[in-house]
Amino acid sequence: MSAAPDASAAKPKSKKLLVIVLGVLVLALLGALAALLLLKQNTAQDEAGFEEEPAAQHSRADPGAPPIFLPLDNMVVNLADPGGTRFVQIGITLKLQDEQTAEDIKVFMPSIRSGVLLLISQRSADEVLSVAGKEKLANDIISEISSVMGYEVEAPATAQSERSPRQRRAPPNPVHAVLFSSFIVQ
Repeated sequence: MSAAPDASAAKPKSKKLLVIVLGVLVLALLGALAALLLLKQNTAQDEAGFEEEPAAQHSRADPGAPPIFLPLDNMVVNLADPGGTRFVQIGITLKLQDEQTAEDIKVFMPSIRSGVLLLISQRSADEVLSVAGKEKLANDIISEISSVMGYEVEAPATAQSERSPRQRRAPPNPVHAVLFSSFIVQ
């Protein structure tokens, strides 16, 4: 008779143990599910952040495709020399990544021409006559066009070397170069 009371005592204990084990398993599954959802959400946010960058807008050119050249109308600009009697007649051609970039720039041409005229009018004859001055003017024109168009411009070389490894590089600028087709200072 002593075997019967031991069997009845073991049954409630095993049911209690079964309920505890099932509860722990359910909590573990819920925890794993929550962790998975958080990881998916963070990954989706990271991917969405990269898709919104301007790099996606102008990384569409085939690297082997020839560049597109977009000539601007000639400009005559007074220079910032004392007396204000000197001026420059300048012809500019833009070297662009692709035809789409050329079409995009044409839409903003009035703003771009105004910005370029203001840049040139701040220079003196001595500045624009030197090779270094022309190179600086070309780089400033690229920066002006990039600003109007919303393209990112790579920081100067000195700032690049100080950049931390976690900072990302600016995407390639679709305005590759400013070419001077005429440059007359009087």
